[in-house]
Amino acid sequence: MGRLKGKTAVVTGASKGIGAGIALALAEEGANVVVNYARAKDDAEKVAAKINQNGSKAITVQADVSKKADVDKLFAEAKKAFGTVDILVNNAGVYEFAPLSEITEESYRRQFDLNVLGTLLSTQAAVKSMPNGGSVINLSSVVALTPPPTGSVYSATKGAVDVITRSLAQELGPQKIRVNSLSPGLVVTEGTRASGNAEGEFKSYAISRTPLGRVGEPQDIAKVAVFLASDESAWITGEVLPVGGGARL
Repeated sequence: MGRLKGKTAVVTGASKGIGAGIALALAEEGANVVVNYARAKDDAEKVAAKINQNGSKAITVQADVSKKADVDKLFAEAKKAFGTVDILVNNAGVYEFAPLSEITEESYRRQFDLNVLGTLLSTQAAVKSMPNGGSVINLSSVVALTPPPTGSVYSATKGAVDVITRSLAQELGPQKIRVNSLSPGLVVTEGTRASGNAEGEFKSYAISRTPLGRVGEPQDIAKVAVFLASDESAWITGEVLPVGGGARL
């Protein structure tokens, strides 16, 4: 407890799922948290309320991180509430699986704008708020390494996130800013439940490809995010850490 006391974290897409789990876990270690959301205001406020009830401080900020004006607002609100930023978790993202014949310009741009451009814009803004260095944690996916059929666009976005991670680690290292990625396998969230992937054939397939014999939960990812946010990982940057029970989907 208290490994992040006095630090401030911005977590994008933190109203549900992995983002919410990470926001709560960072707060449990003493961090102030900016809970970003795009549409799910009520869910974001529930996450912030839980953080505030447990002794840390949190605010919610609506922002579409694929839009620079929204990102600027997000970090302006973070600065207003807490001053400098120490931790950025680039969690906001979207996925869609479709065969080549059904890929559309709209779907392509939606996924790349949020998953890739959003990561870049948020990191660009965060760096300006990290005068004392910090930790940037990007959310990638096992599909960047083992892209499944119908996942060409989504897998490409996560492959781009991994490249961005390695490149920015080199660029930002002199500013004492570390940049790493977490690469989960299948995680049970509101999104995977809604898509049907949390149960049935896909879940069974995922478990069959996971040596530890189960699918992930948000807290599995959150625990590693806390490690990367803390000084315990001070000598780690530019890495893509698999957090999927050994999954090779």
